[in-house]
Amino acid sequence: MGKTKPYLLLLLLLGVVIFTVQNYAIVEVAFLGWSFRTSRAILIFSVLVIGILVGWLTSGRMKLK
Repeated sequence: MGKTKPYLLLLLLLGVVIFTVQNYAIVEVAFLGWSFRTSRAILIFSVLVIGILVGWLTSGRMKLK
C-alpha cells in the first residue's frame, strides 16, 4: 500500500482538476431571500463539506435497535 498511496493521491487530484475545469460555470444561488453568484464546482464542494459535517455530527447519536 505504501507505493500505491502517492499514485492514488495523484489520481484523486487529477479527478478534482477535471471536475473543476468542467464545472467552472458561474451559477446564481438563491436561499432564504439571499442570492449570490458562485462557481458550480465551489457550490458542489460546499454542499459536500456540509453533508460530511452533518453526517459526522450525527453519526454517534442514532443507534439502531
